[in-house]
Amino acid sequence: MTSSDQPVWFITGCSTGFGRTLAEAVLARGWRAVVTARNLDAVKDLVSGHEAQALGLALDVTDPAAITAAVDAAQARFGQIDVLVNNAGYGYLAAIEEGEDGPVRAMFETNVFGLVAVTKAVLPGMRARRSGAIVNLSSIGGLVSFGATGYYHATKFAVEGLSESLAVEVEPLGLHVVVVEPGPFRTDFAGRSIGRSATEIDDYAATAGERRKQTFARDGKQVGDPVRAAEAIIQAVTAPKPPRHLLLGKPALDLARQKLAALKADFDTWEAVTLGADYPESQQGA
Repeated sequence: MTSSDQPVWFITGCSTGFGRTLAEAVLARGWRAVVTARNLDAVKDLVSGHEAQALGLALDVTDPAAITAAVDAAQARFGQIDVLVNNAGYGYLAAIEEGEDGPVRAMFETNVFGLVAVTKAVLPGMRARRSGAIVNLSSIGGLVSFGATGYYHATKFAVEGLSESLAVEVEPLGLHVVVVEPGPFRTDFAGRSIGRSATEIDDYAATAGERRKQTFARDGKQVGDPVRAAEAIIQAVTAPKPPRHLLLGKPALDLARQKLAALKADFDTWEAVTLGADYPESQQGA
């Protein structure tokens, strides 16, 4: 991660959830943290008592000027950014047919394009030092899909693909990329942080509609502990060889393994058809 005994973590979306608990864990270790949120008032309590090691900043990740200002302020205060945590993001509940263009595009702006913009602003400093880590908060929903959250899955599948390519590009430069895939946790994700379509079509009541009900019903009852998740993220980032993918929680692990088994079953069942799509060996180039 860094040779510094007081690494600088730059964390987006610190008003609630993983961003807040991770900022608390970083500061509790005596490390330095740039804690950001769209509303600066939401993170003032994180900075209070840690003024020497914490910098609170207002940051909307969809605002290019705000991103530049925040990264400049972080570097002016601490000289560098050792760990970038792209945590800002939210969900949206709708069957695909029910989805509304405006809210869907807004979610992509935050979950995907905002993540890219912050990363691009931080990378030059990391490249110059040949040191740093980028943590991208995805979801088990970046690997496995369900009804009612298709558009959210699309943003997280995008984060997965971007992160894997980024890792290939920056690891030879001494940087690491960790994609974090939590299952259900007791954050604000299923509370005020989630959007939903105004349209609900009866034909999807048993699929997307049922999942929508379950999402709200389990809010506050999820098995995942955000504090333990923050510790797991820190453990992964500070490991001698950080993982490319970090699943969080038993539900995430179970679902990921089920997805792997389903993929293998399809691949094996259709192997002959798959291989038959190539030119015959006699027509292939030497």
